[in-house]
Amino acid sequence: MSAKALEGKIALVTGGSRGIGRAIAERLGREGALVAVGYAREEGAADEVVARIEEGGGRAFALPAALGRHGDAAALWASFDARVSAYAPDGGVDIIVNNAGIVHWTTDESALTEEQFDELFAINVRAPYFIVQEAAGRLRDQGRIINISSGLARVASPEIKGYGATKGALDTLTLNLAKELGPRGITVNSVAPGVIETDINAEWLASPDVEKYAVGISALGRIGRPDDVSGVVAFLASDDARWVTGRVVDVTGGSGL
Repeated sequence: MSAKALEGKIALVTGGSRGIGRAIAERLGREGALVAVGYAREEGAADEVVARIEEGGGRAFALPAALGRHGDAAALWASFDARVSAYAPDGGVDIIVNNAGIVHWTTDESALTEEQFDELFAINVRAPYFIVQEAAGRLRDQGRIINISSGLARVASPEIKGYGATKGALDTLTLNLAKELGPRGITVNSVAPGVIETDINAEWLASPDVEKYAVGISALGRIGRPDDVSGVVAFLASDDARWVTGRVVDVTGGSGL
């Protein structure tokens, strides 16, 4: 990729205030994109991401984007429209990164409830579906849609099987959107991370046994970092990836080979 490969582009990153989403937002900002940093609750964290991007010479704005309820996608785009005009009068969007997601763990003693199941699919699947549907009039030709999936869509992990099911559904959505939007030159791909060192995983990875396991299953012998994922997303968002669509890109460090 050349310097400022995304100059002049407008990007939306849901769940952009922390972890993988934060790394993606900051990377797209460094590549020259104007970034809408979506957040559900942590406005201060989103503002920090915006500040980091601006300190590096980029442009960004925080975007309230609470997901999981009917009408969430329409509300997100209404908020986007109201804010983007201050930076780009013609509006529109070139890159959509559906990163926001949740996970519910279960054990032998606790099963996934119907409410938790519905919440998982509402945020991890329904929201990306309608975010893209509502973007139809905004998403420019030659645009990019990148869905953040998971290596758990192809590996059994019973304690979070509900989460894995949502990511399998997201990959199927990716496949269909790629076919549907291809005539407009829009590419649609999934990025599937493995174990990534983020604040969400910090407590889990604090266990020496868990850390040893996570390192051991990777062919590259370490735990992933957020920038391992954001670099792949930046590539898929660029013109260099114009001939890649409908794919699930494994970003697990070769876990489980």
